[in-house]
Amino acid sequence: MAELTIPDMSLVVLVGVSGSGKSTFARAHFAPTQVMSSDFFRGLVADDENDQSASTDAFDALGYVAGKRLAAGRITVIDATNVQQSARATWVKLAKEHNVLPVAIVLDLPQSVCVARNDERPDRDFGAHVVKRQHDDLRRSVKSLSREGFRRVHVLRGQSEVDSATIAIEPLLNDRRTETGPFDVIGDVHGCRAELEELLGTLGYAITRDADGHAAGASHPDGRRAVFVGDLVDRGPDTPGVLRLAMGMVESGDALAVCGNHEQKLVRALRGRNVRMSHGIAESLEQLSTQPQGFRARAEEFCDGLVAHYVLDGGNLVVAHAGLPEAYHGRASGRVRSFALYGDTTGETDEYGLPVRYPWANEYRGRATVLYGHTPTLDAEWINNTMCLDTGVVFGGKLTALRYPEREVVSVAAHQVWYEPVKPLVPEVVETRPDGVLTLDDVAGRRVVETRCHGRISVRPEQAAAALEVMSRFAVDPRWLPYLPPTMAPVATSSRDGVLEHPEEAFAGYLADGVRTVVCEEKHMGSRAIVLACKDSARFGIEGAGAVYTRTGRPFLTPELTEELLARVCAAVDKAGLWNELDTDWLLLDAELMPWSAKAGALIRDQYASVGAAATAALPAATRTLEAAQARGVDVADLLSRTASRAANAEAFRAAYRPYCWPVDGLDGVRIAPFQLLAAADRVYHERPHSWHLALADRLCAADPVFAPTRHLVVDTGDPESVAAGVSWWTELTAGGGEGMVVKPEANLVRGERGLVQPGVKVRGREYLRIIYGPDYTEPAHLDRLRKRDLGRKRSLALREYALGLEALERLTAGEPLWRVHECVFAVLAMESEPVDPRL
Repeated sequence: MAELTIPDMSLVVLVGVSGSGKSTFARAHFAPTQVMSSDFFRGLVADDENDQSASTDAFDALGYVAGKRLAAGRITVIDATNVQQSARATWVKLAKEHNVLPVAIVLDLPQSVCVARNDERPDRDFGAHVVKRQHDDLRRSVKSLSREGFRRVHVLRGQSEVDSATIAIEPLLNDRRTETGPFDVIGDVHGCRAELEELLGTLGYAITRDADGHAAGASHPDGRRAVFVGDLVDRGPDTPGVLRLAMGMVESGDALAVCGNHEQKLVRALRGRNVRMSHGIAESLEQLSTQPQGFRARAEEFCDGLVAHYVLDGGNLVVAHAGLPEAYHGRASGRVRSFALYGDTTGETDEYGLPVRYPWANEYRGRATVLYGHTPTLDAEWINNTMCLDTGVVFGGKLTALRYPEREVVSVAAHQVWYEPVKPLVPEVVETRPDGVLTLDDVAGRRVVETRCHGRISVRPEQAAAALEVMSRFAVDPRWLPYLPPTMAPVATSSRDGVLEHPEEAFAGYLADGVRTVVCEEKHMGSRAIVLACKDSARFGIEGAGAVYTRTGRPFLTPELTEELLARVCAAVDKAGLWNELDTDWLLLDAELMPWSAKAGALIRDQYASVGAAATAALPAATRTLEAAQARGVDVADLLSRTASRAANAEAFRAAYRPYCWPVDGLDGVRIAPFQLLAAADRVYHERPHSWHLALADRLCAADPVFAPTRHLVVDTGDPESVAAGVSWWTELTAGGGEGMVVKPEANLVRGERGLVQPGVKVRGREYLRIIYGPDYTEPAHLDRLRKRDLGRKRSLALREYALGLEALERLTAGEPLWRVHECVFAVLAMESEPVDPRL
């Protein structure tokens, strides 16, 4: 049995004459969606798979679809004869354009077998001479396939080899996504063995030595692994010592290493190739000449076997010597390798005679963190989720490592200047956009945001346009806007008489998702508010104490009142001891700001109050008139009943919205009810149980009366008595004029069998819903209609916005640039233009 190995993310070209069984082979070994058949595409464009006149259009369409698959990194199989070099050249070119490996599988069957098979097919009307011509072309081609650019060539001769063949998909050498670290990524060493040993010791590695006392390996007691970004060799005093240590670590599994341009040049020199003796290669060759031949052979094999880049930690980390744009991550081609080793030059030279390199990191927008070296700089600094770790140790600078995922920079100073630099070490000048905020190009058109907890989330162009209007005209300074809260999903519609929402549906829904413990939090009569309070605002690049803003990023209060409120918030945080306890100089709170009229005064006055006033003025008068008519014997009983009911509903409507209004003078009357600490310093708190968050909120309430407590109750969804207590609590809240409650998994972030579980559902009271659906919504006919409301889109929207919010917080606390955080914030705002019933 022949096992044909196919690299992952490759273009597989089947080569064989008509009748050789290519389509049968493709169906047996590949998914239908992976196979691009020329016959199928002829059928698409001409309604006839055998219409050869349509071949040009068919192959044009086939190439377009194949290109889209390769751009997405998917294995693609070309099912056509491909017996002529000109036809195959098209596919080799396509593979190179998308930086994937082209693979040829040749089905070389006897000519007579192919002729007989074609004779048996009534749709094939060409003669044996066509098969003979194809067969001759095939035989001439087999030996040249590798020279044409195919990286692997598999030739199956005869039907028995075809029948026994199996396909094995091999991960690319750079695919180490299953290795999650933690890692210590080390910049260019350049032969500085003593500094490398010192840095490894600082990082906590224990160095092992051989019989001669040479450092021959190092391991970390916590299982951490080093990753070398290349350029281990040249210029420094001890290239053999660095290689011995690095090779030992790689061979023992304690390290990974990617190839640098200096390793590649050293291999050519060791093999006697004509290389230019500059940039330290002469020193390396001289040092290696004193080593045993076995060591030199081992070093040559090691350097020659290094791959150009690694993709690690599920695709979240990429290490390449000179860096790598996102389009090249995980790809394999000469172009990718060249960029990873040398970067991208403009073709110019600077005043020192060095090539001017294109600053690719300035425009990097990828999800993965990219760590690299190659171009020495004075200090390691973040540029758009990338970092250059070459801090010029050989030139008298530092040897630097980054702890991942902690993102902690660790450096040791050079022991001396080992090699005079041609160009002085200076801080890297990076052209960044003002304040790192999103530009129009970042948000226009269709966008896809990758989130850790809910996968890829798409934003349509029209949604982005709506968000841009709000963000640019009404929102607070974008530097104060690291998060927007999600919309809240409503509970499943109740079938109980007289109510649209009831807590039993919430408890049953969470129980079905496997959530036994939930917390019920009272829903305050206010507006959702995000409070960003700062003792030190350096993280946000703006002077001030923070911001208090709405669900759409608009400020709640005037600048003066906001400053006064934040001063009280910061003082309360200090009094509660939270700055020290959380080891932070800023924190982000999810809260309700009361009264509702502080934000929605115009809505209450112009809509609710006017409707209530008109109804309570007209309907009682109409009722009295109808009563008088009935007293005179006029049959108006039905109309009188409906009018009296509407009058009672109107009074109930006014009674429902009035508790949401009370007088406010400055901050007098304003209250904040925090219910969750979203983030602080370098941590996000979505995995802390809600009981922890509410206890923290109670401490703030005790510190300053501007904070209002959030009453709550824990319910066991599987215990009937506990469920009954939860229902009774909700009934008591809503009977007293309360809005209702929010039911959340007590554990906070929860995943179920069907994926992410709703972080909370709102269960609103019967009278509060009168504000939302209108005074007469409780009439049986209206309730029956409203029970048909579609909740699916709203619930999906809530989950997507929740995931985007968490992603924004994780990027914020990881120290990522503001444009990366705002990518998620903007997407949440864009989602708000989704055509969803706003009453849900």
